[in-house]
Amino acid sequence: MNMEFVRKLAIPMEVKEMYPLTAEMQLAFDQRDIQLKKILSGKDDRLLLIIGPCSADRQDSVLEYMGRLRELDEKVKDRIFIVPRCYTNKPRTTGKGYKGMLHQPNPDGKPDMFKGIIAIRELHMNIVRETGFTCADEMLYTESYKYLDDILGYVAVGARSVENQQHRLTASGIEVPVGMKNPTSGDFSVMMNAITAAQSKHTFIYRNWEVHSQGNPYAHAILRGYVNKTGQTHPNYHFEDLLLVSQLYEKQPELTNPAVIVDANHSNSGKQYLEQSRIAKEILHNRTIHDGVRKLVKGIMIESYLEDGCQPVGGGVYGQSITDPCLGWEKTERLVLELADMV
Repeated sequence: MNMEFVRKLAIPMEVKEMYPLTAEMQLAFDQRDIQLKKILSGKDDRLLLIIGPCSADRQDSVLEYMGRLRELDEKVKDRIFIVPRCYTNKPRTTGKGYKGMLHQPNPDGKPDMFKGIIAIRELHMNIVRETGFTCADEMLYTESYKYLDDILGYVAVGARSVENQQHRLTASGIEVPVGMKNPTSGDFSVMMNAITAAQSKHTFIYRNWEVHSQGNPYAHAILRGYVNKTGQTHPNYHFEDLLLVSQLYEKQPELTNPAVIVDANHSNSGKQYLEQSRIAKEILHNRTIHDGVRKLVKGIMIESYLEDGCQPVGGGVYGQSITDPCLGWEKTERLVLELADMV
């Protein structure tokens, strides 16, 4: 068999017993979960801002970023609800490159999945402990979600996973909000089908168990742009795109809590990270010119870190992304304050 079985990993229950949440962490999780669901259901009109590094590559710089974000949050929390990005596993288009802390707790070291599981749980716990934030992470592997399901505040299903049946059904059994990205092809029907599946009840196999899910009423859309057949990137954050998604939701009245988050980077910016500021402001402007769009678009996703741009693994610049380029802190702080004034 062309596969080496290295070792059997600890099950989520065992890892949680090794690294349990405190009562204070559980309270922070519960309180933020209530607030986030109120925003997605339209009961709270604050802007949802999912913001942070493209990939959480090292604990020290990520925690420094989160500390700065906490201070900024105090200035805007009456208008913006911040959910930090703490993406600990990363999809790679060709399978090559840094796959995140789950794979490599040390980006310069060899893959070690058990150490990675411990590292990502410790990082998310430390963020809650030090800042009170519960974070967003991508569900690259459906099996790994259970290692963090008691501490993650938001789950994203990526553009390459959104068509996968297991991701859709697992999302239906998650209690916190789940964002379903449009696929890399840009086909909105795929995204809407994923939302429908995630909001529905299912019986399926998960971690070698027969499970029954109750459906996730807070599953919603994330627009991230798309790539055409020749590899060119195209945005889907413009007014016409938002209006179209609004109309698609109207055609499916069985879907609850219709909501869209717009990813200002990736194919929406053509990975020109500095464009994120302009795109975010355009999105807020579009919310002001159409009531249906205003009610539908609940938030924005932005990639941001301590330093502008990106570097290769081992580049040595503290707080600079080793995956996609991000806005640096000065630009981030200025943008968040400007967005707060526009809400």
